[in-house]
Amino acid sequence: MDFKQFPLPISAIVIDLDGTLLHTAPELAESANRMLRDMGRAPVSQDLLMSYIGNGIHWLVKRALTGDMYAEPEGALFDKALPIFEKHYTELACTSKPFANVVQGLDAMKAAGFRLGCITNKVMRYTDPVLKASGLAPYFEIVLAGDTLPEKKPHPLPLLHAAKFFGCAIEHLLLVGDSLSDAQAARSAGCPILCVPYGYNHGEPVETLNVDAVIPDLTGVLPLIQRA
Repeated sequence: MDFKQFPLPISAIVIDLDGTLLHTAPELAESANRMLRDMGRAPVSQDLLMSYIGNGIHWLVKRALTGDMYAEPEGALFDKALPIFEKHYTELACTSKPFANVVQGLDAMKAAGFRLGCITNKVMRYTDPVLKASGLAPYFEIVLAGDTLPEKKPHPLPLLHAAKFFGCAIEHLLLVGDSLSDAQAARSAGCPILCVPYGYNHGEPVETLNVDAVIPDLTGVLPLIQRA
């Protein structure tokens, strides 16, 4: 379905967390490097680790251990590494800050009467405290984490679940994200998607993704939509 006729008729808006709302890369990268240090392994650059963010912590730990986007580490090595990473990330997660104009964009969407949700692949035990610590939690009526439902992005289930929660047609649910998994989820579900260019799309420009528009930041949402 082609949603590129603006303004889009929208009833509710769901927004990705890592790389869209919050700049979580510094804390994730530092946690991964502390994990590697504790295991006697060489550190990895933040830029490389940023390219691994977006598919959940298990994926990030595997990528940090292998230095490869697709290689699988030895099972015993991963089982040893994961709790070390989690210990460090638990200490650091709540220091993540919103990107520029996130609060202004959320305020504008709320003021215009749009209902808001957050959909992330981060597990709920990190998602909830991170949203609260950043001051963003009150904006969202629903938060779907990576372990809330049987499937996570790029599967369409979280988007379909959100549309049902808001009582709106899926084509009137807007996703705002930053990555390939967001684009794939939106296209599979049949909803429109806007992407920001500053996030963690595995190091690739979001302009290459199948999205309806690339916006500079969250203040770019409102000019492209209207109430359905």
